Amino acid sequence: MTDKHPPDSTPQDFDTVVIGGGQAGLAIGYYLAQQECEFTILDASERIGDTWRTRWESLRLFTQARYSSLPGMPFPAPDDYYPTKDEMADYLDAYADRFDLPVRLETHVDTLTRTGDRYVLDTDSQRFRADHVVVATGPFSHPSIPDFAEELDSSITQLHSSEYRNPDQLPDGPVLVVGAGNSGAEITNELAASRDTLLSGRDVGSISLRLFNSRLFWLLTNTILTSDTIIGRKLIKEAQEYTDPLIRLASKDLRQAGVTRVPRVDGVRDGMPRLEDERVVDVAAVVWATGFRPDYSWIEVPELTFDADGYPIHDRGVVDGEPGLFFVGLSYQHTVLSATIGGVCPDARYIADHLRTETDAEAPRNEVTSEQRASCPTDIRYLLDL
Repeated sequence: MTDKHPPDSTPQDFDTVVIGGGQAGLAIGYYLAQQECEFTILDASERIGDTWRTRWESLRLFTQARYSSLPGMPFPAPDDYYPTKDEMADYLDAYADRFDLPVRLETHVDTLTRTGDRYVLDTDSQRFRADHVVVATGPFSHPSIPDFAEELDSSITQLHSSEYRNPDQLPDGPVLVVGAGNSGAEITNELAASRDTLLSGRDVGSISLRLFNSRLFWLLTNTILTSDTIIGRKLIKEAQEYTDPLIRLASKDLRQAGVTRVPRVDGVRDGMPRLEDERVVDVAAVVWATGFRPDYSWIEVPELTFDADGYPIHDRGVVDGEPGLFFVGLSYQHTVLSATIGGVCPDARYIADHLRTETDAEAPRNEVTSEQRASCPTDIRYLLDL
């Protein structure tokens, strides 16, 4: 049930407002609907799934269909199939329709404040009030591009990886991709088929698709390698400090594709990118695969604090000292898989349970049905029974 609400100055009251209608927002919405909670989901996009539709055209998920489902609805494909980004977008759209989730599209939240014991959300055309708010906007807020990019010669075409769609966007001539993580490697590999391509950044290592999609990997990640264990906290801390390893590709694949590896870009000389070894590279285009930075400046509540990188401080998505405020869909929220389609399911269920307990201290925890286990692949009982 999606709609574009008309402008209205009269506040609308809900028990819970979810900010963000991507996979995290829809997953928490599913559990809230199961609890018969009075809630709404606010999303700035024109259509559910648009955050996937606007990514580069050749993108496929790293997770197989068996690990690419939200609770209650398996992804409609063979278990070992790797969905395309458009197939995932359509799946999310169909998911919201199937469970009649109350998503309000084209509704951008400008500010989140608190008045007394209620939260106030001001959007571009409506005010909402709620006892509980779940921020499900995801970890990818604003493209991160170094300041010196402005010094590059105007003849050089520049794109952030979030703007890249296909090689035809770029002019003829050599291209430099800055950032050797998964997005940078995938884009570099595609560009190398049609032009000289340089990849700037250190080798981050790799793990195989087979390992990443193994039951053992997901079981270990969601039982031992979590924020609840010493080894899990150590792994998460290290993962936050370094770029994730490549999953689909490896260094040898990039070499075989004809990609030239170069050192880190640290500035500009004579309008061209300068490498840390003082070399200057003459290129026609630069793709900045340099990740994203968070921006939660629109959240203005007294007890919410942030770490040195600008991410909210929380315990599995629960904000200490700010009753009723939760996060879901953050990178490393509970495991290294928390920001993935399959990984968000247990986090959403945990927040929904916590929210329900906060609302009604006598309310029982959600019971996991066989249908939920079959489509939420990181539920421990599902993994053990697989």
